[in-house]
Amino acid sequence: MFDTAIAGSLPKPAWLAETEKLWPQWKAQGAELQQAKADATLLWIKVQEDAGLDVVGDGEQARQHFVHGFLERVDGIDFENKVKMGIRNNRYDAMVPQVVAPLRLKGRVHAFEAQLARAHTKKKLKFTLPGPMTIVDTVADRFYGDKVKMAMAFAELLNQEALALQADGVDIIQFDEPAFNVYMAEAADWGVKALERAAQGLTCTTAVHICYGYGIQANVDWKQTLGEEWRQYEQVFPALAKSSIQQVSLACFHSHVPPDLMKLLEGKDVMVGVIDVASDVIETPEQVADTIGLALQYVPRKHLIACTNCGLAPMSREVALAKLDALAQGAALARQRYGD
Repeated sequence: MFDTAIAGSLPKPAWLAETEKLWPQWKAQGAELQQAKADATLLWIKVQEDAGLDVVGDGEQARQHFVHGFLERVDGIDFENKVKMGIRNNRYDAMVPQVVAPLRLKGRVHAFEAQLARAHTKKKLKFTLPGPMTIVDTVADRFYGDKVKMAMAFAELLNQEALALQADGVDIIQFDEPAFNVYMAEAADWGVKALERAAQGLTCTTAVHICYGYGIQANVDWKQTLGEEWRQYEQVFPALAKSSIQQVSLACFHSHVPPDLMKLLEGKDVMVGVIDVASDVIETPEQVADTIGLALQYVPRKHLIACTNCGLAPMSREVALAKLDALAQGAALARQRYGD
């Protein structure tokens, strides 16, 4: 009851990459960089286990960015000539690669870190991939001329890697779709269909993470424009409830999301965000347990998973460590409070 997990990313150690940045530069190259990525992955697996989390991940230590880490292994994308583009409906500008030819995988994308993680933990292992709609919003299209067509092309590639990750022994494959909170009508129309194509044929647990973003200033500024109630989930949750995706991750603590929107996910496992990633203030176990108690008004106990609102990548390592401890301790307290 009340399994604990993180949304996906964790801070990179200073010896691996720049710290507290969303697009950090690596500190090494070649074989030395590969070893540093492995060391960081094992470090964070140990930290998650020591904190007492029920589901662990690789912390996305081998990827510079959650989207571009996948794209680097895709043919048909020009990384040499990046262009500045407004992403997430022009919330902020990013230098993005261009799609210039038919898309296909160069080979396996995440075999190294997935197999490493699987070999070093007996816990449930979750692995994250970017969702097709969010990828489309993070590249410049110079070939397909149609967002839906390009999303479905990416979905096919994601599906190839997801099936391979399942064969690696991954228990949960999560697709990250922050774009679902930006282009709500399109998400309900074709975004969920593209997501289901990415998850086609998987027999492991499937999940989607829909957040209000990292605690970077552009996201903080955007959230201040959303008013007293953040109702973005209202448009896409019904479509997800009808989908084959089994788990849905959402922001809750310190958000303005009306908690009753969780009722729209009836029948799904709900990863409730009980840890704020936009603040360095450490939650108390009591606050985490209180948030779980609030969610229990709308989500059955057997379907509730305590999670972070989003990834922790841009945070300091010390803050992230403390928040993982708070997550586990708060869930333990909630089991005492709300258990049979």
